[in-house]
Amino acid sequence: MDKFVVRGGNPLLGTIKVSGAKNSALPCMAAAILTEDEVILENIPQVHDIETERKLLTSMGAEVELGYGRAQHRTHIKCAILSDPVAKYEIVKTMRASSLVLGPLIARTGIARVAMPGGCAIGGRPIDLHISGLEAMGATITQDHGYLEARADRLKGAHIVFDKITVTGTEDLLMAATLAEGETLFENCAREPEVTDLAALLIAMGAKIEGAGTATIRVQGVTRLHGARHRINPDRIEAGTFLVAGAITGGDLNVDCCEPKHLGALISKLEQCGVKIDVGADHVRVRSGGELKAADMTTEEYPGFPTDMQAQYMALATQAEGTSSITENIFENRFMHVQELIRMGANITISGRTATIRGKTPLQSAAVMCSDLRASASLVLAALVADGETILDRVYHLDRGYEHFEEKLRGVGAQIRRMGDVFGKK
Repeated sequence: MDKFVVRGGNPLLGTIKVSGAKNSALPCMAAAILTEDEVILENIPQVHDIETERKLLTSMGAEVELGYGRAQHRTHIKCAILSDPVAKYEIVKTMRASSLVLGPLIARTGIARVAMPGGCAIGGRPIDLHISGLEAMGATITQDHGYLEARADRLKGAHIVFDKITVTGTEDLLMAATLAEGETLFENCAREPEVTDLAALLIAMGAKIEGAGTATIRVQGVTRLHGARHRINPDRIEAGTFLVAGAITGGDLNVDCCEPKHLGALISKLEQCGVKIDVGADHVRVRSGGELKAADMTTEEYPGFPTDMQAQYMALATQAEGTSSITENIFENRFMHVQELIRMGANITISGRTATIRGKTPLQSAAVMCSDLRASASLVLAALVADGETILDRVYHLDRGYEHFEEKLRGVGAQIRRMGDVFGKK
């Protein structure tokens, strides 16, 4: 099991490039199920969750070719024959995106058998909104032995109001509605850029969609979708992680190949903390503005502050003068990194969904454990400013969603290296 070894003290200087968004790529790969034709996706990140999705689609009978390097992170997917429309537990147990194939499978084949989703242990990821939406569209759904089985001759348009804003629920039902008979009207939809990215691909495939990126989406179903070529959005969470890395180390870091308009809430919060920000067309430069200042933060659905940046922001807050309050409104168990930060010297207390961070506290090296994807990133950020050499265990969590993370950081001056376990295994 790989570990990271990080020696703190170096400001990050230079330019770092952002990869494609995993959370856009996964639903876009699932959308290829909706057509017999080839779908070509560009800017696909080289992370473990993408490989898991490839295995999932291949197990159903799809042809999937992942190309990197000269192929510009391009993926070719052709679902001409879906001989086995089952999302098997042994494939999807490490990620939550299994639910994203439920809608397209039943829309295309009339049947889907999908293992209940897994992924990081950061709180409940209820699939009930997927189920109720598909049932409203005419599907019959049963559950047994950890699997959901859905059947429908052809889905029918419906008026669906989400009880709670859900990104994967919006994406899953949006895909299903593209091939449903008649019109589907969704209200209280997720507005995340990943939803808009998926809708752009579906429209390129021939879907009739209006309102993606707003709370109300209207879909007129069609009988067939065709192939398309689509470029995945830059990863806003990776970009945000690097912006915080530049800020926490007091560096001068240019985060390139990103989409600044997707980073508005984070940029605003960093400026409140005293960080100097320069925004370009496809890059954001972060520079030290002197001592960091405490600023309260609350996670919200987009365009609010993203829950996927909460842990990284908390690492920054440990180095800010004053007291910061962080309230987590999206997931109920997303403070798993707190005890590890405390082991490194942070002064953090938790009351319900709110963490109070008193800074500035000097951080010290320690052996720490990564518990989920974004917690892993926060511990790396803390290690970049800690005194001494920090060892981070279970970095496979980080490999699920960050492409060549340690290599990118080394390129801008971080002292970080990957180390295999004691037996030398990878």
